[in-house]
Amino acid sequence: MLLLFVPIGITVDLAEKVGKMLENNVPLSEAVFYYLNFTVYFANLLFPLFLFLSVIWFTSKLANNTEIVAFLSSGVSFSRFLRPYLIGATIVASFAMFLGMYLAPIASQGFNEFKFKYLKKGKSVQQTRDVYQQINDNDYIYVSNFIPSTSTGMHFTYEHFEGNELKYKIFADNIRYIEKDSAYRLTNYLKRSFENGVETIETDKRKLMSFPFELEDLTPVEYAAETKSYGELLDFIAAEKRRGSPNIGRYEVVKLKKWSLPVSIFILTIIAVAVSSIKRRGGMGVNLAFGIAIAMIYVFFDKVFGVMAEQSDFSAVVAVWFPNVIFGILAVYLLQNAKR
Repeated sequence: MLLLFVPIGITVDLAEKVGKMLENNVPLSEAVFYYLNFTVYFANLLFPLFLFLSVIWFTSKLANNTEIVAFLSSGVSFSRFLRPYLIGATIVASFAMFLGMYLAPIASQGFNEFKFKYLKKGKSVQQTRDVYQQINDNDYIYVSNFIPSTSTGMHFTYEHFEGNELKYKIFADNIRYIEKDSAYRLTNYLKRSFENGVETIETDKRKLMSFPFELEDLTPVEYAAETKSYGELLDFIAAEKRRGSPNIGRYEVVKLKKWSLPVSIFILTIIAVAVSSIKRRGGMGVNLAFGIAIAMIYVFFDKVFGVMAEQSDFSAVVAVWFPNVIFGILAVYLLQNAKR
């Protein structure tokens, strides 16, 4: 199934994007590397569906040749008939988990970097307005406008607290990282310090300072979570929660899908066997049509609830696991019906 669908996907994608690639003079080596990443990236996303369709195809062939009837008539239970499928699903799920935890993040980085470098040139993939972050337990920053290409922030504010008490506050028209000095340059610098009820004001036209952050880290690219292995992802989410990032829902969805996808492999395998183990008039075509309809509904639920979690306060746990719960119930029902 992978060998059938991936070349089709590459052909369709290339036909759609070849104009932009030629327009932006994409080197051949980078284009080849992009499609290697493309293959891993989409194979990881569609692994359960590929397995689902392949099980329907294979089991339908058995049913059409009356092999399943002969198998069950010999006294073997349906559960025993199902066992090799579950063993196969375990092997595939283990590979899919390894792929999602470690290999897919590498492919995702290459895939997305190429896309935004050549195919969506000029489109910002970082938050650029009203960036407000908590750096640590005591420090907060704000910039009204962030320019990723120059690592420059406009209307910069830095606040330092000790407990609930504001100790000092720094203002600047803009802040920019100066690489040769390994420091930040603040324009129209103003610092207000508070000590024992006494306010002290310090000003300067330009001032170099060091801060415990990097501007790029404050506004990670929108696909940042997809490019990290599982351990790195956990650390990244913890850091973003401390900073008060508005994209926590999106990051949580990526984390939870690394576990839900292998589970969905078992659910879809059971549905596929239950649906296609019965010999039907119309043969394999009916089973494949039914299977594709189920696959489309599954993808619809997965996408809709995923977007809800990314764009609102909707629970990421519910969004990611709801399709598996619904289709798990369907799998149990179809399995019981197939046994009868």
